[in-house]
Amino acid sequence: MGDLETLKRWVAESDNIVFFGGAGVSTESGIPDFRSVDGLYNQEYDYPPETILSHSFYQRNTEEFYRFYKKKMICKEAKPNKAHLALAKLEREGKLRAVVTQNIDGLHQMAGSKEVLELHGSVHRNFCTRCGKCYNADDILGAEGVPLCSCGGTIKPDVVLYEEGLDYTVMQKAVSYIASAEVLIIGGTSLTVYPAAGLIDYYRGEKLVLINKSATPMDGRADLVIAEPIGEALGIFL
Repeated sequence: MGDLETLKRWVAESDNIVFFGGAGVSTESGIPDFRSVDGLYNQEYDYPPETILSHSFYQRNTEEFYRFYKKKMICKEAKPNKAHLALAKLEREGKLRAVVTQNIDGLHQMAGSKEVLELHGSVHRNFCTRCGKCYNADDILGAEGVPLCSCGGTIKPDVVLYEEGLDYTVMQKAVSYIASAEVLIIGGTSLTVYPAAGLIDYYRGEKLVLINKSATPMDGRADLVIAEPIGEALGIFL
């Protein structure tokens, strides 16, 4: 319990904590990490997920993109887990300043978090590429084939696809929070996806916490490494 006790103490002593999370935060809610390509993808789709979720594939083969996207990327039955709930609680208590996430599932907001910076967008926001009208995830799921706007334009998810750049304003806010944080907790990410992983370079504090079941390339830079499921580790704050 030594590492968790240290984490507890650091959190108790700080009111300037930032959390940066990846896919591992949501896998405990039953949302699969599509990078772990399983047999299902191989049987059902002719392309790897990284190809299907690219800008060029979306433009070239929109129907196949949506077939994959609706089935694999929108998980309506998923509920926040202990990690999401603990972070929302720490924010309510005035300890956590922001959640920076690579996830697109909206579970942090569902848990009650208010300041959530979604680096890769959200499945809950969709827009017409012609007139800009907004649509939610149910609109996408309920559409046959490629979702179309009432104006006839194609609806696109507000999700950052491969080959697309991250939103500049969101990135700037994330950099600002991380640069001024006293405690930075990074969890559920292998820290291999750039430019998001590069955010760690902006942290100037001396309480860098890495929570991940497997080792990451940044473990040597951390002040505290906790090799446990993120829900169990952060569950101590519930």
